[in-house]
Amino acid sequence: MPGQNPHGAGSAVSGGHDDSGTTGSTIQGGRLSWRARVGLFLASSALAAPLAGAVAHAENAAVTTAGLSINTIEVMQLAVFVGVTGAAFLSAIVLIRERARTSAENVELRSRVADINAALRRSEALLNLRDQRVVVWASENKKPELIGTLPVESGAPEERAAFLAFGRWLMPRSAAALEHAIAGLREKARPFDLVIESQAGAPLEVHGRKSAAHILVRFVSLSETQRSQARLKIDNQRLAADHDTMIGLLEALKMPAWLRDEHGRLKWVNRAYADAVEAESAEAAVRDAKEFLGGQAREAIAAQHKTHPVFEQSLSTVIEGDRRVFAVTDFAGADGSAGLAADTSAIETIRGEYERTVRSHADTLDQLNTAVAIFDTDEKLRFFNQAFQKLWGLDSGFLHSAPDNALLLDRLRSEGKIAEQPEWRRWKEGLLGAYRAVESQEHWWHLPDGKTIRVVANPQPKGGVTWVFENLTEKMDLESRYRTAVRVQGETLDNLAEGVAVFGPDGRLRLSNPAFATLWGLSGEAAKPNVHVSTIRDLCDRQAVDSPWPGFVAAITGFDDERRDRHGQSELNNGTVLRYAVIPLPNGQVMMTFVDVTDSVHVERALKDKNEALEKSDQLKNDFVQHVSYELRSPLTNIIGFTELLSLPTTGPLNQKQREYVEHVSSSSSVLLTIVNDILDLATVDAGIMQLDISEVHVDRTIAAAAELVADRLQEHSIRLEVDAAAAPKTFHGDEIRIRQILYNLLSNAANYAPEASTIRLACRHLADGVEFSVHDDGPGMPPDVLDSVFRRFEPRTNGGRRRGAGLGLSIVKSFVELHGGNVRIETGKDKGTTVICTFPDMPGIRAAAE
Repeated sequence: MPGQNPHGAGSAVSGGHDDSGTTGSTIQGGRLSWRARVGLFLASSALAAPLAGAVAHAENAAVTTAGLSINTIEVMQLAVFVGVTGAAFLSAIVLIRERARTSAENVELRSRVADINAALRRSEALLNLRDQRVVVWASENKKPELIGTLPVESGAPEERAAFLAFGRWLMPRSAAALEHAIAGLREKARPFDLVIESQAGAPLEVHGRKSAAHILVRFVSLSETQRSQARLKIDNQRLAADHDTMIGLLEALKMPAWLRDEHGRLKWVNRAYADAVEAESAEAAVRDAKEFLGGQAREAIAAQHKTHPVFEQSLSTVIEGDRRVFAVTDFAGADGSAGLAADTSAIETIRGEYERTVRSHADTLDQLNTAVAIFDTDEKLRFFNQAFQKLWGLDSGFLHSAPDNALLLDRLRSEGKIAEQPEWRRWKEGLLGAYRAVESQEHWWHLPDGKTIRVVANPQPKGGVTWVFENLTEKMDLESRYRTAVRVQGETLDNLAEGVAVFGPDGRLRLSNPAFATLWGLSGEAAKPNVHVSTIRDLCDRQAVDSPWPGFVAAITGFDDERRDRHGQSELNNGTVLRYAVIPLPNGQVMMTFVDVTDSVHVERALKDKNEALEKSDQLKNDFVQHVSYELRSPLTNIIGFTELLSLPTTGPLNQKQREYVEHVSSSSSVLLTIVNDILDLATVDAGIMQLDISEVHVDRTIAAAAELVADRLQEHSIRLEVDAAAAPKTFHGDEIRIRQILYNLLSNAANYAPEASTIRLACRHLADGVEFSVHDDGPGMPPDVLDSVFRRFEPRTNGGRRRGAGLGLSIVKSFVELHGGNVRIETGKDKGTTVICTFPDMPGIRAAAE
């Protein structure tokens, strides 16, 4: 600049040699050295090359860009500006150096510097003339330099750092394209021409070029016309990109897609369409006009398009031999139509299966005894089973009207079906909080009718609540009774004198009472639950004389054929006798019981000993009686025989006194013989050796024989015998001799007690199952205390009787009647006489011997 010192701190011009001698350029003799000339050439080339390229590109862009061009004159002005600027710098350096050598040249140098400054100002004005900005990278290691300005409406910031952050002021797509283009320019020297858009909506033209030493990127603001054309170009680029994106998306879809022209012919299909119609390629499907849908479906689509541009419906078609259902969407435009089909066969199958599952679940829930109600997200009743309606007794119309949960609770409250709450509103809000809960909630309701209901509110994943009402009244009652029964059984077992032990199928003790441990002398630890039976066996084997525990172990741990009831006795070393029982229980368990029968065994043994002694004594008595009877019968027979001989006239005459004595001896001998015969008969019956001769017994003949035997005694006391046999059978089965003996004893007994000149009545009648004989006398009767012992042997009774006998008459009657299988009873009363009734069964198969 004029007036400035050319020898400032930064000047490198000197009149002599450089101190280094080698570095730095020198001007000698008014001529540029070879280093200076080379540097000037390189600088000019570096500036001229990108400008020339920019000019060429601008000319080319003016031809090829759709309506977008750069003024060639502006490019030339820029090139001239850069060239002049470079030349001015070089000239200034040369002038300064020459001016340093000689003061004569200083004036010329100042003039040249002034010219250069003027040229710089002109160049800057030229750069700022057309709203442009240039970014220049001098080398890879230096920061870029920013030259020029852009209008404010372009959205580009003035600061270099902010301007180079393209994502901050450009649209995302433009920023990404520009950064990609600059990276290609710097790394691969690939020039570019772009139209970008700022976030303010202003389009900009960007050119990028690279020379040997510099990289230039030029941003140019466009005119209104150019902006419209640039926007159109951007829109076309976007449409093309969107078209490619949509085509790529449709190609990637597994859904058949197609485009048709205005005549309904296919003009494009995707790969899924070609696969569905079994074409080699999409082009082949279009060429061969292979239709995806049937003719009826296409006609339905065409008919729909006449009134509405959009067709949406599920249609079926055959794919690979299977009929499938597709959700078809077809849109008709001015120049054709486009369609898309989504395979919903699996969805329809799942939907059908879901509906069947829902119906099945509903039918299942209807069979449950537990009440179930399902409410949706709006708290409306959507499902209820029969148990729910039965539990609350609500009418079907109200339930099918989908009442909300709050209304249902109010209805139950108004009808008195749920208990009144102190704070009803707060209680109901807390209950309905289940619709906002995540976890299930449980409540217990005690109803006015005494029922106890367990209420479970289970929130559903998609909203709504499933309410479960479980009536636990019976269950709780059963549990209460079960617990009571268990306690009672436990107390009962603990207080039993009988030892009880229950073993599980694994052979371990489940429960036992204290008596079990006491009887076997076990400690509390040895008889606690879960102790194995083998351990208890080892302890109990020591206590028993002949241990039954090996059999117990087999019954507890053995197979089913060994699981049977067992009973027996075991004697312990201390003399205790235990009676045991092994009883299999359900579920493979076994119960054992032990009873201390020591005293009973001792008593039983004593009774057996005593019984054996009594049997021996009775046997001795029977033997004695039988022996004595036989021994007495022989002399009595002799006495009777000799008495009869004495009474015969041939023996010799007897005086009156002697005759009386002989008759007395004869009668006494007969009585004694009768007694001996009776004793012998009773002894035979007791010994079980009496044989009955069963045959047909003629009733009339038997009665007459018995009456003849007592005729003398009856006549002696003027007693009349009245026989009633009108209702009697002619015969029945029995031992005629013994029956005759029975009737004789009955008549003898009646004659002994009947009053003088009275009547004895002997009756016989036929019964449904036998024959009945009865003998009645008008005697004084028998008192009640006598009836208990009337059939005892050797107990004579005189109460009104004429003779005192041996007391064997009725005993023989009873024995003989029972030997026939019959029975004897006596009907008597004061002043009513006595009636002895004997009943004989008329059975041919009657037993033949006494038991």
